[in-house]
Amino acid sequence: MSTFIGFSTIDRYKKFTLTDFELVKRDLLNAFGIRQGQLPGRPGYGTVIYDYVFESQDTTTERAILAEVQRVAGGDPRISIYSANMYPQENGILIELELQIVPSTDVERLSIFFDQEQRRASYV
Repeated sequence: MSTFIGFSTIDRYKKFTLTDFELVKRDLLNAFGIRQGQLPGRPGYGTVIYDYVFESQDTTTERAILAEVQRVAGGDPRISIYSANMYPQENGILIELELQIVPSTDVERLSIFFDQEQRRASYV
């Protein structure tokens, strides 16, 4: 039986129901797709990672990006992050996460690419 049940119409045509890890992944991607302060009534929701995409990729920027990933993921009580790594790419930033959905013991690997040109996050 599913622990978390929700829905999404993104990239889905008939079956809109999402459960457990798929739902948490979609919610996390939604949080990374919204600039912080743009959601009415929730000024802390979203991310400022796109402000760092155009900065020089040094250790200070890397720490700031990983801290932002921790902050955004920490806003969801269903997620526990084990590790987060950042890899600068030619057209953006690749973030690799190892995370656990809180009621389970399984650790999942998740790769998110922040595209500098389109200013959007997507799974790799």
